[in-house]
Amino acid sequence: MSSATRQSNAAARERLEALTDSTSVDPAALSADLLAVTGVLDREVGLRRTLTDPATSGQRKADLVTALLSGKVGAETLDLVAGMVRSRWATSRDLVDGVEQLASLAQIIGADRAGALDEVEDELFRFGRIVAGNPALRAALTDGAADSAAKGELVRGLLGGRAKPQTTQLVVALVTQPRGRSLEGGLEEYSRLAAGRRGRVVALVTVAVPLSDAQNERLAASLARLVGRPVHLNIDVDPSVLGGVRVQIGDEIIEGTVESRMDGARQGLAG
Repeated sequence: MSSATRQSNAAARERLEALTDSTSVDPAALSADLLAVTGVLDREVGLRRTLTDPATSGQRKADLVTALLSGKVGAETLDLVAGMVRSRWATSRDLVDGVEQLASLAQIIGADRAGALDEVEDELFRFGRIVAGNPALRAALTDGAADSAAKGELVRGLLGGRAKPQTTQLVVALVTQPRGRSLEGGLEEYSRLAAGRRGRVVALVTVAVPLSDAQNERLAASLARLVGRPVHLNIDVDPSVLGGVRVQIGDEIIEGTVESRMDGARQGLAG
């Protein structure tokens, strides 16, 4: 990601945080509006190129957004998008990605405001595990030829009443507007956004048997000392793991399983 895009994303997030500090702003409605804008920009290549053209003044681009979106989205959404087109973006796709990320973050903020962010994080992770274990379901949710509305209804049927509204809306957005993302990649991005909201990182922990609450707390504390930030654990139980624990934080993998130690011993003997 270029420095221009990184700075523009950071500025947009700050504006979103400032807007959602007000209890009069509905994060769910804001998210829906931003997703609608994402869809328009994704389809209209010429429009997004105009809105990211460095030769066009920021005010002119903001005026164009205002003319196009006034009456179609809320005032808060209009303010956010107008601010974004005044910023610099390395590519026109970066602008679309930025708007979409704000839509996801608005749902995360809504969950946090409702005191349900931990539940949403856990529900997103569990949904990912369910899909991973059900190839037919994954195929139905990721079929590019399938009707988007039907995929959205399938998600609502699966999660409606069983998960937090923010979880359902995030997954619906992912399956109806994947924009080149895999289902797994989109869920991981949501997890990172949720963790970032609280200044923590996500650790995927694979164990042979479920950990006790005390073990979870000790592991989270140990990992927090290791990375220097609070850690949220996503626990995946895999009976094929012979024992111990396998932890993945970002691209880093910490192997502590019996199997990995046996492999190390075998390599040592072979040497």
